[in-house]
Amino acid sequence: MAVTKTMLTLAGLKKYEDELHELKVVRRQEVAQKIKVAREQGDLSENADYDAAKDEQSEIERRIIELEQILKNAEVVVDEDFDADKINVGCTVTIRETSRGMEATYHIVGSSEADSRQKKISNESPVGAALMGHKKGDVVEVSLPSGAVMSYEVLEVRKMD
Repeated sequence: MAVTKTMLTLAGLKKYEDELHELKVVRRQEVAQKIKVAREQGDLSENADYDAAKDEQSEIERRIIELEQILKNAEVVVDEDFDADKINVGCTVTIRETSRGMEATYHIVGSSEADSRQKKISNESPVGAALMGHKKGDVVEVSLPSGAVMSYEVLEVRKMD
């Protein structure tokens, strides 16, 4: 089975490394202390604090495994690889919907960093995938999951802040 690389920006890599460090060094200790205190309360069969702490411990360990997997398979987009003219992971792009004239600016990131609230779209999303490799002035057709086709003009491409 081929290992799928996870595209990350340098900022995304640092964010995941920091989160992993926080979970391993700080949160594990906190939850271990909660479990210890709950055990000292006696009967564990009806101890809600113990159950909650064990659930929290399980969630922390699950997230640690997830982060380690992301980082193990990470391919970081570095400045030397960045072509300022073409849309790629690690750039900010401003596009205009050709039919309504509405403009939007997005940061193109790897799928694990995508967050629509922060205007970060994945290079694997319909819009992100369609934009990849295009330049300022290009008109890009995007097939949406609904079956609709949208047309966008690329107004600006720049390195992500």
